[in-house]
Amino acid sequence: MLCNDKQNNGWHMPAEWAVHAATWMVWPHNQALWESGWGVTLAQVQEDFARVANAIARFEPVKMVVDPVALEGARALCGANIELVVQPVNDSWCRDSGPSFVCHPQQGLAGVSWRFNAWGGKSAHEQDESLARRLLNQLGLECFGTSLANEGGAIHVDGEGTLITTESVLLNPNRNPGLGKAEIEEIFSRLLGVKKTIWLPGDPDYVTGDMTDGHVDGVCAFARPGVLLVDATRDQSSVYAEVVRDNRRALELARDAQGRSFEMLELFEASEAVDTEAEVFCASYTNFYIANGAIIMPAYGIAADQQAAEVLALAFPGREVVPVQINHLAHGGGGVHCITQQQPAWPVRG
Repeated sequence: MLCNDKQNNGWHMPAEWAVHAATWMVWPHNQALWESGWGVTLAQVQEDFARVANAIARFEPVKMVVDPVALEGARALCGANIELVVQPVNDSWCRDSGPSFVCHPQQGLAGVSWRFNAWGGKSAHEQDESLARRLLNQLGLECFGTSLANEGGAIHVDGEGTLITTESVLLNPNRNPGLGKAEIEEIFSRLLGVKKTIWLPGDPDYVTGDMTDGHVDGVCAFARPGVLLVDATRDQSSVYAEVVRDNRRALELARDAQGRSFEMLELFEASEAVDTEAEVFCASYTNFYIANGAIIMPAYGIAADQQAAEVLALAFPGREVVPVQINHLAHGGGGVHCITQQQPAWPVRG
């Protein structure tokens, strides 16, 4: 199936809290990447992925994409209620390589296939660059293509016309050389129904070492329209503290598509969990995932887990907060949100 580059008006990307038909994930199988690059064993990482998948499967269907060589191992760790979908893949970050699903009041469900270039050519992606198209084809859904290099972790939407992203990702020469904000905002408007794009600095000086160059899902996340959970640090003298301040300042000055300023709830990072020997470590509690009736929260086995869970319970009344320990996954630079991708139910509810 070919991807269409044009869409009719009326398509939009629902917020993550809209009811899901399923959650998509990709099973990790690249031993060389995890064990030589990030100092953990593949078996440990697979256990973390399985814990996340099995936690989500309590609340909604989970579809796990598995490379043919890894099928037996995935079947052993994933619950019987998790559907294994065999497709060749390079890596395991479904938020970024998978489709961003969109909905239309009459035409139903479709998906956007961004131009995925592995965060600016940082790793092999000859299989992953086509993954979104292949999954949409398997689902029998229309695919909307674009030349914009983007990843799902680089955008958050509130379902009411607001999108938040970072300059350090989308304006990076390793993604979209020559493209300016106006051109990118037009693409978001056409493909996702966005009326207002809010630009945060992100991580322009690469102080975190994060291979994404500063995805927004490590900076903030919507709790509901007009309300954000924001990443915070207690170490005000660290180089990361300035990144936090700059992004917070941009959010304080911003207004959403409805003209609202943001109410912000702080989620202090899991600094005690950080492996100081690691090249990179995702300690952001904002990298949670909203499932049907639940918040799947990154946890690290430290006291700060409970504090983060209390903030999330306050932000999401009526949802069960489910901490899932991800210390090995975090060595890859990502968290729970990075490895999940929601497929909304249609008609859109919630």
